[in-house]
Amino acid sequence: MPSPYRAIFSAPGSKEFSAAGFFGRMPLSMMGIGVVTMISQLTGRYGLAGALSATLAMSAAVCGPQVSRLVDRYGQRRVLRPVTLVAVAAVAGLLICAQQGAPEWTLFVFAAGAGCVPSVGSMIRSRWAEIYRGSSRDLHTAYAWESIVDEVCFIFGPIISIGLSTAWFPEAGPLIAAGFLLVGVFWLTAQRATEPVPHPKSQHTGGSALRSRGLQVLVATFVATGAIFGGVDVVTVAFAEERGHKAAASLVLAVYALGSCLAGAVFGLLHLKGNPSTRWLVGVCAMAVSMIPLLLAGNLPLLAVALFVAGLAIAPTMVTTMALVEAHVPRTKLTEGMTWTSTGLAVGVALGSSAAGWVVDAAGAKAGYAVPVVAGALAAAVAVLGYRRLAGPAATGGRGEDDRHLRTDDERVA
Repeated sequence: MPSPYRAIFSAPGSKEFSAAGFFGRMPLSMMGIGVVTMISQLTGRYGLAGALSATLAMSAAVCGPQVSRLVDRYGQRRVLRPVTLVAVAAVAGLLICAQQGAPEWTLFVFAAGAGCVPSVGSMIRSRWAEIYRGSSRDLHTAYAWESIVDEVCFIFGPIISIGLSTAWFPEAGPLIAAGFLLVGVFWLTAQRATEPVPHPKSQHTGGSALRSRGLQVLVATFVATGAIFGGVDVVTVAFAEERGHKAAASLVLAVYALGSCLAGAVFGLLHLKGNPSTRWLVGVCAMAVSMIPLLLAGNLPLLAVALFVAGLAIAPTMVTTMALVEAHVPRTKLTEGMTWTSTGLAVGVALGSSAAGWVVDAAGAKAGYAVPVVAGALAAAVAVLGYRRLAGPAATGGRGEDDRHLRTDDERVA
């Protein structure tokens, strides 16, 4: 492990909570595709499978910030364990109903319940922020490490989920994903020493973290960014199927995640100076531009190369985003603020997947890559228009806008 990464793990308990976070995040890449595989095998209905996957994503988008808001107020252990048990019970209900051929409405009810999973990645990043709040260099490396873990999950998660559901039994993918969630969350919440201290109710003033003008820009941009990811996933599967190699789609998408993983590893080694909002804007624009070559790829090898290059912009942008969230969101709402970016991504993935499927059905797979191209253009436009909100002065240490207002009032009194 390169020395900057070795250094961050010198903190007591850091290896343990990061490992627990890896298991807890695996369902993020396994559950949706596992449900699609399960339903398509049991019923042959891809429309129903896609609708259930979208229900999962939208439920997570609605519930995730609310769960994180409770975590900021009451602590990770008190909130995550009961929420996880509810989600796992809902997954069990979904699998039983699907296997027994229950009415469709029951599948949607349990899918909505299964979507109320906690944002484990936000929980892990909030622990890093608590440990390295006074060291921007170490925190940058820690966020880069967690982006690498995210990409590793997205490289291997779909392969495990699809492989188990096709080789073992249809329900195996979602079942193992639920097991990962249970193990990860209970292992994480057993580690009390590194758990961020919850803030009293009296400190939770000003409503939701989304009232931060900087966070609003980040979330809006991430909706468009999520549409890029959702569109690329759907169209790549269709592109591979049109060329008679549908199974190769998972490998091509793994190359996409690999590009991001490698870029994140290198990015974490850099000692960067200057305004992070500028780096973020460059990263978003780079993601947008990198979508254009996908329209020109005529075969799977060229597509894999184009996606690898496109992936290089992802992890650095995500790392910088977390740093900006920490700067623009009050400390008492940090976990909620980080979760809102994940929510934006989830909403965008659902929208991008739906739009891409419609375009593929109407005009073919190659034309479907117009969806991530348009989504990239929208992300860049939002980023440019909102750049001034992020580029302005922000308090260090994750205190955000509310603390700036408090400090201004103190200065007036003085």
